[in-house]
Amino acid sequence: MNHKLVVTALLAASLVACQANPVSGRKQLVLVSEEQAQASSAQAYVQTLAEAQKQGKLSTDAALNSRVKRITDRLIVQAGTMYPPSREWQWSVAVIDEPQLNAWCMPGGKMAIYTGIIEKLKLTDDEIAQIMGHEIAHALLGHGREQMSRAIAMQGGVQIGSILAGRDLSGLAPVADIAITLPHSRASESEADRYGVELAARAGYDPRTAVRLWEKMSAASSNGVPQFLSTHPSPDNRIQALTALVPQMMPIYEKARK
Repeated sequence: MNHKLVVTALLAASLVACQANPVSGRKQLVLVSEEQAQASSAQAYVQTLAEAQKQGKLSTDAALNSRVKRITDRLIVQAGTMYPPSREWQWSVAVIDEPQLNAWCMPGGKMAIYTGIIEKLKLTDDEIAQIMGHEIAHALLGHGREQMSRAIAMQGGVQIGSILAGRDLSGLAPVADIAITLPHSRASESEADRYGVELAARAGYDPRTAVRLWEKMSAASSNGVPQFLSTHPSPDNRIQALTALVPQMMPIYEKARK
């Protein structure tokens, strides 16, 4: 590997690596543009759903699909208020018929929730809204781009240089796929909790159910850590933080209900 090229690429990366998120204001590691992140995520999403379809794992339960879409549609409207550029995203949600306790949202609004988390935890609409609000918040806050940037950084300077120059995007789709499973930082999780509960409250979903949801998650983790929890902090710590957040969110929820 050409040492000079690596140094040049890393210097170029440093110029764009720290950017303030427009929603939270937090400085983030960003090595790919929003356009690149969305394009690669869309490709990874198509591949993920195609594989699920091939395996017969895309839910055909019309009532469940309609229920999830109704909830996420309300959240999407409020996402547009929280982060106006998201009004132009090509939002999509899929229900994957697998027993995992899992859900995610890629950059650009490509979402999925698994039947396992809905059925095993017997989720109410408000609780589904808390999960999807949390995942949508990750996308609005640019956490997917942070994960992709971390994955790209691990591939080395030449890859970084090519992506920054817009010459080589071929590696971004698998990076976007990997980003679904990479753990978020504690800062990212705290942000997604904060803005996810607010998003759900603005859509008319009770913020108190966020606490109940994580109590269910905590109980589920007693039999082994579910996939959804594998990238999250301790449920007990999260419950305490969400309980403290509820009083701030209740006026927003009550206003939305009126």
